Amino acid sequence: MLPSAVAREFDPSRVGRESRRTVRDWIADFTCFLAAVLIGMLGADAVADNPHIAQGYAEFDQVLGALACAAVWLRRRWPVGLALVMVPVSVASDTAGGAAAVALFTLTVHRPFRYVAWIGGVSLAVIPLTYWLRPDRDMPYFVSIAFSGLVTVTVIGWGMFVRSRRELLLSLRDRAVRAENEAALRAEQAQRLAREDIAREMHDVLAHRLTLLSVHAGALEFRPDAPREEIVRAAGVIRESSHEALQDLRQVIGVLRGGEADASGRPQPTLAALDTLVAESRDAGMKVVLANRLTDPDTVPAALGRTAYRIAQEGLTNARKHAPGAEVTVTVTGAPGEGLTLSVRNPAPPGDVPEVPGSGQGLIGLAERASLAGGRLGHRAGPDGGFHLEAWLPWAS
Repeated sequence: MLPSAVAREFDPSRVGRESRRTVRDWIADFTCFLAAVLIGMLGADAVADNPHIAQGYAEFDQVLGALACAAVWLRRRWPVGLALVMVPVSVASDTAGGAAAVALFTLTVHRPFRYVAWIGGVSLAVIPLTYWLRPDRDMPYFVSIAFSGLVTVTVIGWGMFVRSRRELLLSLRDRAVRAENEAALRAEQAQRLAREDIAREMHDVLAHRLTLLSVHAGALEFRPDAPREEIVRAAGVIRESSHEALQDLRQVIGVLRGGEADASGRPQPTLAALDTLVAESRDAGMKVVLANRLTDPDTVPAALGRTAYRIAQEGLTNARKHAPGAEVTVTVTGAPGEGLTLSVRNPAPPGDVPEVPGSGQGLIGLAERASLAGGRLGHRAGPDGGFHLEAWLPWAS
C-alpha cells in the first residue's frame, strides 16, 4: 500500500475532494494554462497560413482551441475525462495542441500507468490521422508524424518523472514521520522498562528488609517474656532494618524522580557483598551455610554479581518467610567461560509456619531478571517439603 500522503495525491477516488487550492497549486495551474495558450497561439498561426486547410476552418480551429485552453483549469478535477476529450479535439484543432499536451501531462502525473498507457496509446495512434486530414505546411508527412510522436512520448516521460519524484519525496516524508513515531515509541518503551526494573529492584530490596521486620516483630509479639538481651537485639535489628529500608526507598524514589541509580551515594551490591547478606540473615536468627566456591569473587563482572546477589537475597527472603528455623544452604560455583551457578536450598521447616503475606511475584521477577541477563532460573519443592532455587548466569571468558 502507498503511504497516506501518496494515496491522497494519486488515488483517483480521492482526487477532487479538496475544497481549496494552495498558492503552489494556483501557480502551477496558471503556468499550465499559459503554456497551453502560447502553444495554441503558435498552432493558430500555423493553421491560418496552411494552404491545405479549407477557408473558414481556421476560425473554427481557433475557437475550439480557446475552449480547450479554458478547460485546462479543470485538469485537477477530471484529469482522465479531460485527457479523453482532448484526443478528438487535438485531431480537429491544431490550436488545442498545447491544451492536449497539458492534459496528457496531468494524467501522467496524477493517475496510475494503466490510464496513461491507454490514453497515451490512443494519442499516438491518431497522429497519422491528424496529419492525413491536415498536412503540415513545411514538413513531410512522415517527418510530422515522427516529430509529434516524439513530443507526445516526451510529455509522457516528463510526467512520469515528476510523478516518480513526488512519490519518492512523499514516501521519504512518510518514512521520516514513521521514524519519529517509532523513536517516540522506543523512548516510551525504554521508560516503561526502566520503571519495571525499578519496581523489581524495589521488591528485591525492600522485601528482604521488611521480612526481617516481620520476623522480629512477630517474635516480640509471641514471646513478650523473652530475656532482655533478646528483646534488645530484636529491637536493634528492627531499627537497623527500618533505617536500611528507608534508605533504599529514598534511593528508588530518587530514580523515579529522574536521578541516577546511585543518587543516594550508596554502592550497588555485587557478589562480594554476599558475605554481608549472609551475616545479616544470621543476625536475624537464620541458620545459613554459605559455600562460595569462587576463587576470587571480586573478578565477577558487576552486572553479573548484582544479579546473583539479588537472586540470593530473594532466596533467603523466601526461606525466612516460608521455612523459619530451617537451615539454608547457599552455594556459588562457576568460572569465566562456564557461567555462574547459584543455588539456595532449604529442608522442610521444623515447626509450624506463621502466615506471612506475599504476592508471589518474587520468583517471577527473578526468572525475568535471569532471562534478561541471558541465563535461566528454576525452582522446585522437594519430596521432603523443602525447596530448591537454582540459577545459571552466563560469565564471559
